Amino acid sequence: MMIQTFRQADLKTVPVLKAGYTVRVYQKIKDISPDGKEKERIQIFEGQVIATKGGKAMNGTVTVRKISSGVGVERIFPIHSPNIEKIEVVKETPARKAKLYYTREGKEAKIRE
Repeated sequence: MMIQTFRQADLKTVPVLKAGYTVRVYQKIKDISPDGKEKERIQIFEGQVIATKGGKAMNGTVTVRKISSGVGVERIFPIHSPNIEKIEVVKETPARKAKLYYTREGKEAKIRE
């Protein structure tokens, strides 16, 4: 009972995330300067959601893909991680499939406008 209460307190309010949505993920990054001081900053990763796993559960994740300098970059974010400041939906465009893994081969996503 105590563990379940603890876990419910850790859950964040997360927007509905579906494949095809364009999102901004604000992630806390710790930088260490040459003189040894630790500094925390927010880094924004903006891209298209290609997969979600676990829903809004404690172990839920979202896979976000973007093209950076002509190279595809994918990151898997645990949605309830303390390092994730917030997830912001930029554009809601539902896709025809639940997983958009075929975008890795350079194919265009079938997204309804």
